[in-house]
Amino acid sequence: MTDPLTDPTATAPIKTDALIIGAGPCGLFAVFELGLLDIKAHVVDVLPKVGGQCAELYPEKPIYDIPAVPRITAQGLVDALMEQIAPFGPVFTLGEMVETVEKIGDPGFRCTTDRGTVFEAKVVVIAAGGGSFQPKRPPIKGIEAFEDSSVFYAVRKMEAFRDKRLMIVGGGDSALDWVVNLHPIAHRITLVHRRDEFRAAPATVDKMRALVADRKMDLIIGQVMDLAGEGGALEAALVKTADGRMIEVLCEAMLPFFGLTMKLGPVASWGVALDGNLVKVDTEKFETSVPGLFAIGDINTYPGKLKLILSGFHEGALMAQAAARYVFPEKRVVFQYTTSSTSLQKKLGVS
Repeated sequence: MTDPLTDPTATAPIKTDALIIGAGPCGLFAVFELGLLDIKAHVVDVLPKVGGQCAELYPEKPIYDIPAVPRITAQGLVDALMEQIAPFGPVFTLGEMVETVEKIGDPGFRCTTDRGTVFEAKVVVIAAGGGSFQPKRPPIKGIEAFEDSSVFYAVRKMEAFRDKRLMIVGGGDSALDWVVNLHPIAHRITLVHRRDEFRAAPATVDKMRALVADRKMDLIIGQVMDLAGEGGALEAALVKTADGRMIEVLCEAMLPFFGLTMKLGPVASWGVALDGNLVKVDTEKFETSVPGLFAIGDINTYPGKLKLILSGFHEGALMAQAAARYVFPEKRVVFQYTTSSTSLQKKLGVS
């Protein structure tokens, strides 16, 4: 890789006040909080689009715990955040992974992606969710032949399952949530779980059991052993029930939810203090052990941490106040309310 500092033919570093690593909801809201303080942000994400896990894994899944928004889809939340930060003109570099973060000043960082793009920023904000998530492949014989054609590890378009005989495998929140949400669309849903106990929210479990009691869906306690079909088109699944019987269940599509494998990735080599696969931060500034390097959202940990989007929003607000002291060391940070500050309203284009 060429060094832009010593190679005159190399592309010059992209300079910005704050580099945000991760374009999920927390990273996007950080743009807003930083923008209120006149801090320009550049956002980098390994995915080819903004939205993080919300857009990639469950864009049509409803979210119910965003303050003052009773119900919104994950993609709807991302779209609303993009509209909210538009006045600040954030710049995005997508489809690239930040591999190295090097301290070059106080403040000052040089960050390089896997494609050789170099950034220089006064502060860096890690908002990379839980790192790199990969769905766990269930131990089902021959499942690879059906992946991405009739076996899917995420729901990106609910309409893809309309009028289908759908099998959902798993007993956690993802499995039960999609049972409830896809029930009105699918021709018939069969839920398969190895035991008659579920790790999902009790209210969702109750809804599922009500559907079973009304014979509107099927519940099988057992394990999927094999799949039948040709050319990637699923026709049936062979299920071993809890009492040892082998039964064939007709299905045209399958959603296995066996959890996600998290990989921290390059973050582990950036010199920040870690607690397992998470980045340790304080609760005043959400700063890591490296001054000027912050971490917000699911990637961080501290006493009492809750992995909620709204918690990440709070972390982003306090992070921005601290980041301003690095970006504008000679400037006094004055706390203002968007409801009453004409200067903030002018920045937002609502004055």
